[in-house]
Amino acid sequence: MYNKMRFNKTEYKQRNIGIWNEVAPRYHKRWASINDGPFQSTSKLVQLMKLEKGNTVLDVACGTGVVTKKIREKIGMSGYVVGVDTSVTAIKIAKKWNKLKSNLNFVNMDAEKFNFTTKFDAITCQYALFFFPNAQKALKNMKNSLKKDGKIGISVHGHKDKVPFFSNILDAIMEFIPNYIPPGAPDLDRFGTKSSLSNEVKNAGFSSVFVKDYVFKYSPGKFEDYWKNYLRYVAKPLKEKLDSLERKTREELREKVRENTIQHTKRNGIIEFPWEVLILTAKN
Repeated sequence: MYNKMRFNKTEYKQRNIGIWNEVAPRYHKRWASINDGPFQSTSKLVQLMKLEKGNTVLDVACGTGVVTKKIREKIGMSGYVVGVDTSVTAIKIAKKWNKLKSNLNFVNMDAEKFNFTTKFDAITCQYALFFFPNAQKALKNMKNSLKKDGKIGISVHGHKDKVPFFSNILDAIMEFIPNYIPPGAPDLDRFGTKSSLSNEVKNAGFSSVFVKDYVFKYSPGKFEDYWKNYLRYVAKPLKEKLDSLERKTREELREKVRENTIQHTKRNGIIEFPWEVLILTAKN
């Protein structure tokens, strides 16, 4: 059994930064910028925050700036929004995509360490809380950056059984490559239930915690499209492990993944996945 005490948070963070610096352009083009798949939740998150003109907002782990852009449109020129992320590449894309605006700024910062002299009316964090090695530290950092009665909004993927786009491939891969994901690394569905997400946020000291679940649909096309795109877009460290498999083993893996997708495949061969997203709102 893996000894969790050996998990090196610093190494994990550096590895994650490297991965996001590599995949950010593909991630933005394929998902974020077109509001497809789970990113149908971007507008839902901003709506649930009930932002007002003139609000100051912090977008934590802003990535390529999709939530940041929605926030800026909502708060108007009298408001101000700051996007922070550890990926330099993602920040560059966010700046270019959002264009230069006097009420907008992007900064390269760690969610567990950032510090601002002013307090924000609201803080958002989409698809990132599960990546933070110390989620409590990140949440408390956000809490300290909020005004009294300020609001927080967090989006996460649902439980892996309700996000088969990921699990249909990862469950199969983990059978063939047990160390595919570094031991001790946070899971994507770490806060994939209403109770686990709300409890984590309550433990950080927030109140009026409310979690709403959404189930979006996403089609990656036919199986060949799904499989080929995974191999095409997967980050280099993971791709190297897949490429190290013998040809026969690789074919067995592919067939296992195909079997997993059958229940989501229509008669015409098109796969249609459900994709659960949980969105939490709370007050300081």
